[in-house]
Amino acid sequence: MPALVLISLGLALLGAVLDPAFYLGFLAMVPLLLLGVYDLQQPHHSILRNYPLLGHLRFLLEDAGPELHQYFVESNTSGRPFDRDQRSMIYRRAKDIEAVKPFGTELDVYAPGYGFISHSAKPHPMVKDPARTLRVQVGGAHCKHPYSASVLNISAMSFGALSANAIRALNTGARLGGFAHNTGEGGFSRYHRESGGDIIWQIGTGYFGCRKDDGTFDVGMFAEQASIEQVKMIELKISQGAKPGHGGILPAVKVTREIAEARKVPEGQDCFSPPGHSAFGTPIEMLEFIQTLREHASGKPVGFKICIGEPHELLAICKAILETEILPDFITVDGAEGGTGAAPQVFSDRLGFPLREGLILVHNSLIGIGLRDSVKLAASGMRMAGYEIASAMALGADWCNVARGFMFSIGCIQSQGCHTNRCPVGVATQDERLQRAIVVEEKAQRAYRFHKNTVEGLAEMTAACGLDHPNEFTPTRLYERISAHQIRRFDQLYDFAKPGALLGNEVPELLRSHWESASATTFDPT
Repeated sequence: MPALVLISLGLALLGAVLDPAFYLGFLAMVPLLLLGVYDLQQPHHSILRNYPLLGHLRFLLEDAGPELHQYFVESNTSGRPFDRDQRSMIYRRAKDIEAVKPFGTELDVYAPGYGFISHSAKPHPMVKDPARTLRVQVGGAHCKHPYSASVLNISAMSFGALSANAIRALNTGARLGGFAHNTGEGGFSRYHRESGGDIIWQIGTGYFGCRKDDGTFDVGMFAEQASIEQVKMIELKISQGAKPGHGGILPAVKVTREIAEARKVPEGQDCFSPPGHSAFGTPIEMLEFIQTLREHASGKPVGFKICIGEPHELLAICKAILETEILPDFITVDGAEGGTGAAPQVFSDRLGFPLREGLILVHNSLIGIGLRDSVKLAASGMRMAGYEIASAMALGADWCNVARGFMFSIGCIQSQGCHTNRCPVGVATQDERLQRAIVVEEKAQRAYRFHKNTVEGLAEMTAACGLDHPNEFTPTRLYERISAHQIRRFDQLYDFAKPGALLGNEVPELLRSHWESASATTFDPT
């Protein structure tokens, strides 16, 4: 190897004598020569040892692979997590461009899994101003300040996961459209407060924004912020779809002054989010904690968010409700298909109930204890347009929450680099240079229009089915193809409990084993 370098230098000197231009060209090649020498010696990459320099082209193409696949390989309907047709529809709605599709559907309507809704020969007129009128009242007699929620709201995304400008744009859009913005577990930050849009304050296992120095819950700090008029509801996060039962750590380098202020943690130190709660350990204690939150939030609605794992744990909460007579005002059911900035792949791929099965279980459980009308249900997990929202409502949801759809509306291009801090459009990054891509006033209008046009699309579908409100959808209106020659209604595909079915001696088979192993005093099976 030294001989090669000496020969190269000798040629360079000879070239300099004969032709100065050759010398300048050689100087330009020196960095590549040194890199090639290093490649041959380095121990980490086999391909570079055998193919110095050329091997870097492979790594370059590999890095650009997702973008190349998204733009040049995938079809309009084959992309994941969201295909090109879905993304294009969101972009058009956000830009107030008519979201129409020429020449017919590209979906295979005879493929198993294809779903559709039955329309009516006697459609109803569409309700006026659906984005403002299609609402759900949350909070019963025990609430001093019930909240009228839109049927579509911004799902939980924290400041820290999203940039300051992204939070500003989303909350301004929420204010313009009269819908709610969930803070995520990262705290009720200054950027959530600027525009005054309705807030659902999420309290996670780290109690960010209402915690003591040791990381436990601080009721006084909670009461101070929960009393702010902008906060409309409180959501206790038990688990989320993309990484249920998984804690996390925000490295010290990312704990900036603004993030430390929002989370009430020391600046420049590792910030831990534990897997589980320290404020309670049993179903009864959980409901007592919910009651504490409601009392110190001046009687505002309080609920909890959960991705279903062990069914008996949900039924243990139901038994605790019956024993304590403490009801959550709402339950947010997150499907395993939900997204996050970063999660272990095995968690994203293989942990938790998908939304459809999780929602049916929660709906059946509340019906079974006779309290379905007293507790509202929200659904989250890839609810993008009319069919997805209507199908969730047919299975029990009162409203839907959307995260990634609103991210698309303010410029997300699904680059899938949320965890790198290098989001190219400034949505999921704390890099101030990249954040400048988001012009808050313009992107806020897009978030507002995405909500408005999506709810109008839902209202059009509802009217075409002869209904006045999407909450009137039932399982009998939805169909799914199970083979090339067979379709089934949702009420034929899934079992639904009868009112009070869990209160008598004849518990339905679909819930019996889980109900028998559930206890109000423990999350463990008995």
